[in-house]
Amino acid sequence: MADDIKIVMFCCNWCSYGGADTAGTARMQYPPNIRVIRVMCSGRIDPQFILKAFREGADGVLVTGCHMGDCHYDAGNYKLDRRMRIVYKLIEDLGIDKRRLYHDWISASEGEKFANTVRMMVARVKDLGPSPLKEQIQA
Repeated sequence: MADDIKIVMFCCNWCSYGGADTAGTARMQYPPNIRVIRVMCSGRIDPQFILKAFREGADGVLVTGCHMGDCHYDAGNYKLDRRMRIVYKLIEDLGIDKRRLYHDWISASEGEKFANTVRMMVARVKDLGPSPLKEQIQA
């Protein structure tokens, strides 16, 4: 059952998606439980996208972008950081454990950090078990 968990991962096109490529090129191992969605900038990730991922049955959501000060679009990661503070509170109000959501900054050269972040998130969500929303969705 724990192997059936699904994590939706939003990756910035310019940095963290490159980190995924670097991890793949270096043949770094990480669990296959993630579904990567590439976005042009982490600042373009609307909180509704995160909520929809949970509503559609994701057990966890991982959001990654460029390091602060390195955004291709200047300040997208600052915008994401502000939004994420709100989203953490919002999902908790909706009864979703905030540990099911995580955001981090990963550059294109950080393949190892990408793989480690995915492993950490998969382990965390496996410990939490399937999302309680899945039962509501299936009912």
